[in-house]
Amino acid sequence: MRTLQSLNELGLEVFEEMLDYADELQVGVIELENGTVVADAGVEAKGGIGAGIYLSRLCMADLADIQPTPIEIDGITIPGVQVATDHPAISCMASQCAMWQIKAGKYFGMGSGPARALARKTKELYEALEFEEFADVGVLILESDSIPNVEAADKIAEACGIDPADLRLAVAPTDSVAGLVQVSARVVETGLHKLFTMGFDIRTIRTGWGRAPIAPVVGKATKCMGASNDAIIYGGETYYTVDYEPFDELLGYLKATPSDTSRDYGAPFYKTFKECGFDFFKVDHNVFAPAKVVMNDLKSRRTLVAGRLNPQVLKESFGFEVVNREG
Repeated sequence: MRTLQSLNELGLEVFEEMLDYADELQVGVIELENGTVVADAGVEAKGGIGAGIYLSRLCMADLADIQPTPIEIDGITIPGVQVATDHPAISCMASQCAMWQIKAGKYFGMGSGPARALARKTKELYEALEFEEFADVGVLILESDSIPNVEAADKIAEACGIDPADLRLAVAPTDSVAGLVQVSARVVETGLHKLFTMGFDIRTIRTGWGRAPIAPVVGKATKCMGASNDAIIYGGETYYTVDYEPFDELLGYLKATPSDTSRDYGAPFYKTFKECGFDFFKVDHNVFAPAKVVMNDLKSRRTLVAGRLNPQVLKESFGFEVVNREG
């Protein structure tokens, strides 16, 4: 399975466009000693919603239309992000899914985006997708609270089989506006990932659409990570067009997909994570899914709905405080 143009070439076009508008997006541009160019969307630079949209486009190799959208939570309207793609398996799983831990000395970041496909992180996924990527350039998005160093860039370039000078990195921390935008833009991918882990052939998904609120900055990185997960777990809505049979099997997958099938559903993620001693392996991973999933099945011509939105948990997670004016 191939796209008309390599994922990294598509990503490079977006990266260069992002740099063209660096001042407007409040993005910093840094060239490391090895020639790697880094776009800072929130570590030292301010970044914002616009920078977050560019990060999201980079993550999906620009194979999706990604736009800000208003979302109402129990009468309170906040910004959200909407994603639509006609290449869900490739844009979401081959590119966007954050499956690459970058460790180099004291540096740590979670990597996602086109360069993952060059490094084949993870190999089993690309074999299942029957997808191969070939490119002389690499584009990777890092969720990290620090600017990647030369050691990290060299390590990434080596894994991708490219020269460090041909590597482009974009970085934003979890507790930044841009970082929170790109997490919410993973709403369609989160559903695909859940289906993939259950054994569903995600290549049968023809289109994907979704939206989720953008979590506010509620504290330091761990608290923001919790709120950003809740944006999808309790506020994420997805719609997939699928071409799948048999129907009964599809129905079984759909019923098991939404987040409310998890034993850990019902409380803000930060609270659950804290009760698990901040150990991800103790969290039921079935909770990492959109709140609501709709599937339009092209075989049966039926449209199925599972899951539910949960504004009450979102309000608690986001820390909404209603301020009343005294008379």
